[in-house]
Amino acid sequence: MQKFLIIQSAFLGDVILMTPIVSELHRLYPEAQIDVVVRKGNESLLQNNPKIHRLIVWNKKEHKYANLWKTLRAIRQTRYDEVITLQRFTSAGVLTLFSKAKRRIGFDKNAFSWMYGITKPHSLYSGLHEVERNLSLIAHHGAAALVRPELFPSQEDEKAVKSYKEINPVYYCLAPASVWETKMLPAYKWIEIIKYLVTKGDVFLLGAPSDIELCKEIQSNFDAQVYNLAGKLSLLQSAALMKDAAMNFVNDSGPLHIASAMNAPTRAFFCSTVPSFGFGPLADNSKVIETKLNLDCRPCGEHGFHACPLGHFKCGHSIDVSPENLDI
Repeated sequence: MQKFLIIQSAFLGDVILMTPIVSELHRLYPEAQIDVVVRKGNESLLQNNPKIHRLIVWNKKEHKYANLWKTLRAIRQTRYDEVITLQRFTSAGVLTLFSKAKRRIGFDKNAFSWMYGITKPHSLYSGLHEVERNLSLIAHHGAAALVRPELFPSQEDEKAVKSYKEINPVYYCLAPASVWETKMLPAYKWIEIIKYLVTKGDVFLLGAPSDIELCKEIQSNFDAQVYNLAGKLSLLQSAALMKDAAMNFVNDSGPLHIASAMNAPTRAFFCSTVPSFGFGPLADNSKVIETKLNLDCRPCGEHGFHACPLGHFKCGHSIDVSPENLDI
């Protein structure tokens, strides 16, 4: 029996975009043991995934390096045939290097990549989707080039959101926040979208506990039909709710990839970043919404900023959110 370890200790969206490697390895080797290393806080995303044998959780926020060695000890309990490292930071390279695995595979940007048996290039300017870049690491096994991510909400997750779905058979999910402000469609644009949506159905605002105030601000513009669920749902509960929404509206952020994993209808707003970086939606019914202006300052960076470097944020303010442009 083959034994694989996948290391992806980055953020929420990165973990979701890792799941096609799990699904392809399982397709190619149905009896294989597939284990995954994730950072603490992201393990709930992979709960209920029947293709994953073991989750190894690395607590990077507390005693990072002490927990690094603790994670390495957990890895070395199994003699893996292959370790596949998606994370490009040095610490993930350390786990890979000392894993005792027979084969080590990863991207060439890692400081220890020169000691990998197989390396692949990683560039946001390659024109490939991040899923395609990830799957290139297992191309030697005959993996498909592009596979949709997947998440597995449980029956309990479905039950947790059932009451919201029963309020109105037509509902919309909106995730207005992001870690980076320059990735966020301005609040007044979300309000403009909701003014149209409430003529069709109800609206659920989704987000983390840190997004409660933003969602509250948006909700305050409406007397009814708009519900602030920020901080109230787990990631998989949010996925269960988004799955049956008439439409999901998201920024270039984690909820976009949740929608892709559920093959849920998606409208994705790209402000300072661009879809050509490889993080666009993968749902069958999906569309990228971005400025029609030819801005020489866009993209202003690969990830985003807490404020527009030039102070005007035209890439966000100029996005057309009319129903015609949103195709809804």
